[in-house]
Amino acid sequence: QVQLVESGGGLVQAGGSLRLSCAASGLTFSSYAMGWFRQAPGQERQVVSAISYNGGMPYYPDSVKGRVTISRDNAKNTVYLQMTSLKPEDAANYYCAARKFLLATRPNEYEYWGQGTQVTVSS
Repeated sequence: QVQLVESGGGLVQAGGSLRLSCAASGLTFSSYAMGWFRQAPGQERQVVSAISYNGGMPYYPDSVKGRVTISRDNAKNTVYLQMTSLKPEDAANYYCAARKFLLATRPNEYEYWGQGTQVTVSS
């Protein structure tokens, strides 16, 4: 079955950096777009970044643009999220998700989800 396993979360000071990883199995990774989402308590799940199956033209919302970079390694079936200049408002549970081929920005457009990794940012 399809599994997405996130790692790399933790506690970081404001201004610091983290790199999240999401290892995929049970699917043809190179045919899937991957998204990173986050959800803070009491808030809706929102997109942080997304990348299409071929790695072209990643998406970043304004809230993270310039601070976040998504990348994928199809040989390792892994997608990464490099986050820099972290702010307290970036604290959330971060999820990766997969859908066929082209990136999307809404959670309900993704087929598979990981369990999440917690990011805490201290001020």
